[in-house]
Amino acid sequence: MTPTHDVIILGAGAAGLFCAGLAGQRGKRVALLDHADAPGKKILISGGGRCNFTNLHTAPDRYLSENPHFARSALSRYTAADFVALVERYGIPWHEKTLGQLFCDGSAREIVAMLLEECRAGGVDLRCGEPVGAVDHADGLFRVDFGAAKLSAPALVIATGGPSIPKMGASGFAYDLARRFGLKVVQPRPALVPLTLSGEEALFRELSGVAADVVARAGKTAFREAALFTHRGLSGPAILQISSYWQPGTGIEIDFLPDQPQDWLLSAKRERPRAAMARVLGAALPERLAVRLAERVGVAGELGQTQDRLLRTAEAQLRHWSFTPSGSEGFAKAEVTAGGISTAGLSSRTMGANAVPGLFAIGEAVDVTGWLGGYNFQWAWASAHAAAEALGGYS
Repeated sequence: MTPTHDVIILGAGAAGLFCAGLAGQRGKRVALLDHADAPGKKILISGGGRCNFTNLHTAPDRYLSENPHFARSALSRYTAADFVALVERYGIPWHEKTLGQLFCDGSAREIVAMLLEECRAGGVDLRCGEPVGAVDHADGLFRVDFGAAKLSAPALVIATGGPSIPKMGASGFAYDLARRFGLKVVQPRPALVPLTLSGEEALFRELSGVAADVVARAGKTAFREAALFTHRGLSGPAILQISSYWQPGTGIEIDFLPDQPQDWLLSAKRERPRAAMARVLGAALPERLAVRLAERVGVAGELGQTQDRLLRTAEAQLRHWSFTPSGSEGFAKAEVTAGGISTAGLSSRTMGANAVPGLFAIGEAVDVTGWLGGYNFQWAWASAHAAAEALGGYS
């Protein structure tokens, strides 16, 4: 049987689009398939519509995986600077927002347009809006039913992502397909996701919309950014970051006073003995939060009338405030999926399946999950680049 293509890529998201363009420009006949009616839909909503397309501080230690070293090879061979160079070649203006996060000045549509132009330059056969049917492998060829079409190629790339944001069409398709070919899957779970509170902590729901700069901790991991109180619990960058490290049933810890020196309340007592706790906290925190925390630590009167012992206890509580989330808002609100196709069955250099020649997995489908702030896009670009380089051997 004569193959219809050299490579079939399933999933026209960030990783799939980038891999298709690179492989096509290397002379491969590429079919890029997606059940959605248009490519790059998750890209379009990312970064508030401006696409946080990479992070200048990308490093392997900013990724979660059962194998923490797996991402090192791909990330070292296609860096944030490499992708920035591509963005600049297309004349797309960008800016650094904070913490190395790079965004388009204009719209995420510019990134999608760039990736589509890369695919056009590579002669990619892009097909959208049909369901992927049977996927088989025999006699050195992968066969894929896409709508009424029957395609075949010696190489197949799984780039369909994870189940986060199902309203965009996301699903666990990648995992089902990987298992069919004998690859193991690390239990998927929502990551970069708001956390929910119940019981006594649900009292904080009245603070919905209030944000504060905090340090959030889970175990030995800590992030300093904004936390946002919501009607269901906690969100904001600090919480989204720590959610990837949080395990159900365990607590997280919040430091509400990251900028204040030790014994800050005792110093305030000496300097402002007639000030109430809520007023003092209001110098460091939003007023509504300051009032609520003062009530919760049980110091309502003037600092000068409060024993030093109680102020030390109150400060310790404010620096080590423990929450036990009742859960998370799940895949519906998760920005990415942690877990996925196990790296144990993949080559870190090529992203190819060790036991199935010609099969590759890239992007979010793989058990590599980055921090908030462009890291997951950089993994998409880097893993796609690694696979595209390796696809040169398949035709």
